[in-house]
Amino acid sequence: MNRTKIALAGIAALAAGAACAQSSVTLYGRVDAALARGTGSVSSMTQLKSSGYNASAIGFRGVEDLGGGMSASFVLEAGLNNDDGSGQGTSTNNQPSGGSGGGGLTFNRQSTVSLAGSWGELRFGRDYTPQFRIVSIFDAFGTDGVGTTQTLMSPIGGMPTYVRASNSIAYLYNTNGWGHGSGFYGTVQHYMGENPSSAANSSDGRGTGALVGFGSGPFDVALAVSRTSYLSGDVRQNNVGGSWDFGAAKVMAHYASDSIGAVDGNGYLVGTHVPVGAGVIRASYSRYKLDSAGNPTTKKLALGYVHNLSKRTALYGTFAHVANSGGAAQSLNGAVTAPNGSSNGYEFGVRHSF
Repeated sequence: MNRTKIALAGIAALAAGAACAQSSVTLYGRVDAALARGTGSVSSMTQLKSSGYNASAIGFRGVEDLGGGMSASFVLEAGLNNDDGSGQGTSTNNQPSGGSGGGGLTFNRQSTVSLAGSWGELRFGRDYTPQFRIVSIFDAFGTDGVGTTQTLMSPIGGMPTYVRASNSIAYLYNTNGWGHGSGFYGTVQHYMGENPSSAANSSDGRGTGALVGFGSGPFDVALAVSRTSYLSGDVRQNNVGGSWDFGAAKVMAHYASDSIGAVDGNGYLVGTHVPVGAGVIRASYSRYKLDSAGNPTTKKLALGYVHNLSKRTALYGTFAHVANSGGAAQSLNGAVTAPNGSSNGYEFGVRHSF
């Protein structure tokens, strides 16, 4: 009898061990701090800021093998302002009315649960939008820091669903984290504003985005289209991007065509990464123009260098210059410049990931 109990206990322990081996939870993150300076014709600013190279964040990622090629997973990722220790804000309903300020920790960057298999992945929660993925992937500065492409820094780029959308349901095919596998890949995402049907703005914050791309070896190209409904005027954000890695240098470019109500905007970026020993030189030129009175236009030139001390720690420096015309008044790193003026931005920092 005792032998039987011991054997059963051993089998139970082995089964528990096998179950544990089929699931995992990972704590990960990045802490990035930079000394930043911005100059403009009206005022200048010096500050310690976060996310000059990579966005500062802390996250939890879990995955469970369900068998038969199926898996379940989750991601909870919160943005951090490590210069002062505060969390970052979020949008609860894809509208300005649902925005919450920084302070306590919020999983504003990603908050998703997924089911995946050979057929693709179904993902539910707050996640990146298809229209943003192209802008970020094909930006030499990855939409972080003072070098961020001007196609994202435009007024239309400031809309709540350009980067992420809450209350979303998405299907992803041949994706692998932020990137993708070889061959065709794509995403279709629908998100909801969750307003009462009796409200005048019942459709506000509701939209759909889709992305299709192809990657093979050094080559990658993708196209995204989207539309988000607002009572004040629908927002359409459409873009196309591509890159080619020649080994000695990687070149990338994207083009964006947007509209918000009756106002249209368009812009583009061309950029490069040039590996140099343990580091990489990053450079880009971006331009964005609004189709409104005066045709406000902003041009940005950015140049930077990242030196990898290890796989997890890097030092970096970036310089950017913007020139405005047509009444535009874009500025960098907290500076203020007059319409049609220019602005310079500098960042020197360190990033550590874990």
